[in-house]
Amino acid sequence: MNSSEDSKRSRGDLASGGPGRERERDRLRVIVTRPVAQALPWVDALRDQGFEAHALPLIDIEPVTDPTPIRDAWRRVPHATLVMFVSANAVQHFFAQQPDEIAWPLTVLAASTGPGTTAALQRAGLRGAMVVEPVTGTGYDSEALWARLKARNWSGARVILVRGEEGREWLGDQFRAAGAEVTSVTAYRRLAPVPNPASKALLADALADPGRYVWFFTSSEAVGHLLELVPGAHWGGSRALASHLRIAQAARQAGFGDVHLVDPQPQAVVDTIRQVQLLPRLA
Repeated sequence: MNSSEDSKRSRGDLASGGPGRERERDRLRVIVTRPVAQALPWVDALRDQGFEAHALPLIDIEPVTDPTPIRDAWRRVPHATLVMFVSANAVQHFFAQQPDEIAWPLTVLAASTGPGTTAALQRAGLRGAMVVEPVTGTGYDSEALWARLKARNWSGARVILVRGEEGREWLGDQFRAAGAEVTSVTAYRRLAPVPNPASKALLADALADPGRYVWFFTSSEAVGHLLELVPGAHWGGSRALASHLRIAQAARQAGFGDVHLVDPQPQAVVDTIRQVQLLPRLA
């Protein structure tokens, strides 16, 4: 059968409820839960790979109400050894307050916890050896970044941590224990989402037919916000991908029936989704 006949048969199957319609019904849908600015590129990337992907942001990001501490932190950047960014949002909101008269010094390192943050730093104009991130394959978190940095001499060094409201103190504690002078600046706020009608409809469908969906979590906080949105919901028939062990544990504690730990790189996520598509539905 030639390609034209193949195409006609496929359209006929869909119209008549034949094999093509069955494939359409069984097609796995991916829900990306990252903040909207990070979720949309993921949705586009997954759709390019043939997946039906949707954004359902479970964390809203807003700027701080008073940017003065960020501008003050910029005045300390030329005297710093390293500025550590916890996320792409930290980069975006910090550089949004960059004073016109202060350029990023070539001698100051920018530390990143992973490829998304590194990409944001590159968009901000930092390149090459100016950016340090965890060694590939060691994970994308503060612990992996510290493993990359701890061999350096931090005695007397000045370190600035750029983070969200109520961020973790662990990495700052490591720098302080190594002798560094550490200051933290809050660049943005993380809030529980207020779903729009489309998000509400997507959430309702995922609850009604959980076997058609796989959730992609990159934050334990996102898991918590999901539970707050639909208290008492049963997630035993749902599958999830989690970018870190702590997030996987949060998803399991939330009741997700099957949770897969995944490297938050596009190809790794794509490969894992393809594997999940072959699994039988959860009871």
